[in-house]
Amino acid sequence: MSPSLSYLAYIPGLAVVLLYYLAFAAWPERRYPPEAFVVVLEIRRIWECRRGNAPHGARTPKAGLVSRPTPAMGEPLSIDTSLLPWTHFPPSGSVAASVEPEPRMIVRRPVLSVILVLGLLAAPLVAKAQQPAKVPRVGLLLTPSAEHPIAQASLAAFRQGLRERGYVEGQTIVIEPRFAPERLERYRDLVAELARLKVDVVVVGSTGMALAAKQVTTTIPIVAAVMADPVRDGLIASLARPGGNITGLTFFAPALIAKRVQLLREAVPGASRLAVLSHPGVYSEQTMRDMLEGTEVAARTLGLHLQLLEARSPNEFGRAFSAMATDGANSLIVFPSPMFYAEHRRLVDLATKHRLPTIYAFKEAVDAGGLMSYGTNIPELLRIAATFVDKILKGAKPADLPVEQPTKFELVINLKTAKALNLTIPPSVLARADEVIE
Repeated sequence: MSPSLSYLAYIPGLAVVLLYYLAFAAWPERRYPPEAFVVVLEIRRIWECRRGNAPHGARTPKAGLVSRPTPAMGEPLSIDTSLLPWTHFPPSGSVAASVEPEPRMIVRRPVLSVILVLGLLAAPLVAKAQQPAKVPRVGLLLTPSAEHPIAQASLAAFRQGLRERGYVEGQTIVIEPRFAPERLERYRDLVAELARLKVDVVVVGSTGMALAAKQVTTTIPIVAAVMADPVRDGLIASLARPGGNITGLTFFAPALIAKRVQLLREAVPGASRLAVLSHPGVYSEQTMRDMLEGTEVAARTLGLHLQLLEARSPNEFGRAFSAMATDGANSLIVFPSPMFYAEHRRLVDLATKHRLPTIYAFKEAVDAGGLMSYGTNIPELLRIAATFVDKILKGAKPADLPVEQPTKFELVINLKTAKALNLTIPPSVLARADEVIE
C-alpha cells in the first residue's frame, strides 16, 4: 500500500468517533428508546459467557440478566438499565423521572475520551489488515533468446515446476525472465538489472551465468539449474553444504565423458579416429582439464586416436569440421556447453554433411537428427529448480541446501540417422536405450 493510500485506512476509525460524537455529545438530551439497548445487553451477555461467568445462552443473577421469555409482538420491552455502566439515568422518583419515563442516555466525558482513543488506535490495525501480502518475485536468466526453442522449453519447464508447488504466476509469484547469448559481461548486466528490481531469488541456466551472478551479488539467493562441476568451478564449497548464496543442480559433466566415448565406440565398432569438439573457457580450467583427461583415458583404453578441436562461437564450427575431415576423423564427441546446446541444429547439420557419427550431451540434438546422446534432461533440471525456489521463499538458506546430482541419465538413439550413415546399431546398445527414434 502506498503512503498516500495508507491514510485512507484511518477513515473507519474516525467515522466511528464522529458518529459517537454526533449521537451522544452533540445532542446529549436526545432520548433513546429501550429497544436501542438490546444490542448492548446481548454483547454484555456474550462477554460474560466467554469470561466463564455463565454458559452460553444463560443469564446470571450477578449481571442482572435474568432469563425471561421473549416479549410478544406489541408487548412493552422491559430493560434493566442498571446494566449499562456507561450510561446515566435519573433516579426514580425525581422530577426528571416523572416527566420523562423513557431512559435517556447521556455519555459521560471520560467515556467519550475512551471512545476517541479506541477509534484512533483501531485505525493503524485496519491499515495493517488492508496491506496486501507481498508477492515474491523471481528472476530467471536463460540463453540464448526469448524466441529460441531451447529457452522456451526451459521457461515452460520452470513454470510447470512452480505450478506443481501451488504457485500461480501473476497472483502468488512473479517471474522476471531475461535472455542473453553466452557472454559473461552481458550476464552481469542482466543480473544487476534483476537485483535493482529487488527479486527474491535469481534462477540461472548455466555455470557461466552462476559465475556472473556471484560477481554481482552475494546476498540474493541464486539457484543454478545446470552446473557442470560447481565445486571445481568455484561456485560452492561442497555439494552437501554449498555455503554462500548459490545452490542448485549439477549435470555431472566430467564424470560422463568416458561413458559417452564408450557408448559411441560400441555403436560404431569400426571407428578408430575420434574428434573432440570443446568450447574453451565455458567452464573453469580445472573442469575442462578433467573432461579432456577423462576422454584421453577412455580413448586410450579403447584404442582410439584423438583429435582435439575448439570452437568459441558458431562462426568457428565450419573450420572445426573441415579440420576433422582433413584429419580423417570417423566419429565425434561434442562436449557439454550452453552455446553447443543452443546451436545444436547447426552442429547436427555439419555432422550429417560430413557423415560423422556423433554423440552429444543433450537429447535435443538427437531429436534434430543427431545419431545419439547420453546425459540428463536439461528442461527437467529447470523444473526441479522450482523446488529450490519454493524452499528459499519459505525461509531456507542456499548455503544449507545441498546441490542435487542427477539420478537418471538418458541414452537416446536415432535409428533413422544410423540408417543414413549405413550403420547398424548393435542390439546390446539398443537394449540400453531409454528412447529410440525410428
